[in-house]
Amino acid sequence: MTASDIAALLGSEADSLLNHVSRTVPKEGLHLPGPDFIDRVFEPSSRTPQVIRSLGQLYNHGRLSGTGYMSILPIDQGVEHSAGASFAGNPMYFDPENIVRLAIEGGCNAVATTFGALAMVSRRYAHRIPFIVKINHNELLTYPNKYDQILFGTVRDAWNLGAVAVGATIYFGSEESGRQIVEVAKAFEEAHALGMATILWCYLRNNAFNQGKGKDYHLSADLTGQANHLGATLQADLVKQKLPELNGGYKALNTGESSYGKLDERIYTELTTDHPIDLCRYQVLNGYMGRAGLINSGGGSTGESDLKEAIRTAVINKRAGGTGLISGRKAFQRPFDKGVALLNAIQDVFLDQAITIA
Repeated sequence: MTASDIAALLGSEADSLLNHVSRTVPKEGLHLPGPDFIDRVFEPSSRTPQVIRSLGQLYNHGRLSGTGYMSILPIDQGVEHSAGASFAGNPMYFDPENIVRLAIEGGCNAVATTFGALAMVSRRYAHRIPFIVKINHNELLTYPNKYDQILFGTVRDAWNLGAVAVGATIYFGSEESGRQIVEVAKAFEEAHALGMATILWCYLRNNAFNQGKGKDYHLSADLTGQANHLGATLQADLVKQKLPELNGGYKALNTGESSYGKLDERIYTELTTDHPIDLCRYQVLNGYMGRAGLINSGGGSTGESDLKEAIRTAVINKRAGGTGLISGRKAFQRPFDKGVALLNAIQDVFLDQAITIA
C-alpha cells in the first residue's frame, strides 16, 4: 500500500492525520521506535540477557523486522467472546494451526493466543514465529455473565511450549483489579526470571465509566493513560491499549458529590488536545515516555470499513510515537487472503518513511 493509497483511505481526515504537528510534549522527549530500540531502552534496565534476547525475537521477525515497530496477531476471542460467535464466519479458525498460519503469512512479528491453541501446534511452529501466550481470560460461560480475568495456566507451561512472551489483561477500575494486579505482578516476575518478555492489556472496566450519550470514558485518554502507567509499573515490556476517543474521564467522575482519583488541569491544557494523535501521545507518555512501547488495539470487525479503520489507527499510533498494532478480529473475521492483505496494509503504514512522528 502506497502513501497515496493511505491518504485516499483516510479521506477527509488525511490532511489532519498525516500533517498534524503536535504542540504538547515534543517528539524529541520520547523514546521512539527504531532499529536500536532494544539497545537504547532495555540495555540499561534490569531485564536479563535472556529477556533481551526474547525481545529481540519479537522485534526482529516478520515484515517489520528491525524497524522497532510491532504487528501482532492476537486471537483469544474463542474464550473471551465464545468460539462460535468468533469463528462462525470462518470455521477454519477453530483449528489453531490456521491462526498461526495467518500470522506467518501475514508477516506479523508474533502470534498471541491461548495456552491450548499454541500447545497444540508448538512443535511445528514455535521455531517459525514468536509465540505469545495469553495467560488470563474473561470467561463468559458463567450465568449470569461476569467480567473478570482468570488465569488459565502457568507461566512455566508457557515457557515449556516455546513462548518468548506472555500476555495478560488487567481490568483496571474493576472490583477485581486488586487481585488481578497481584496475580499479574507475580506472573510477570516469573516470566522475566525465565527469560520471557511481558505484554499487558491495560484495559478499563467499570460501569460508572460509561455515562452514555457518547461519553464512554473507558476510551478516555486520561484514564487509559493512567492504566498504561500502572502497566509500566508492573514491568510490562509492552502495553496494549484501546485507541482513545475522548478525554476528561477524571473530570466526569468528579462531578456532584463523588470524588475520584487525582487530576491536574494541565493534563487537558498542556499535555493533550482534542486531536486524536495528541490523545494517543498522552498514552505513550504514560508508558515511561515510550520506554514501555504502546501497541494499540485494532478493534472489532465492522465489515467494509475495517481497512480504513485499521489504517487510521496505525497512522495515529505511529505519528503519536507508538510501537504498533495488535489486530485480530479485523484479520481473522474475513477470508484468509483478505486477512493477510489487511495485516500487510497495517504494516505498510509503519514501513512508510513519509509517515513521520508528529
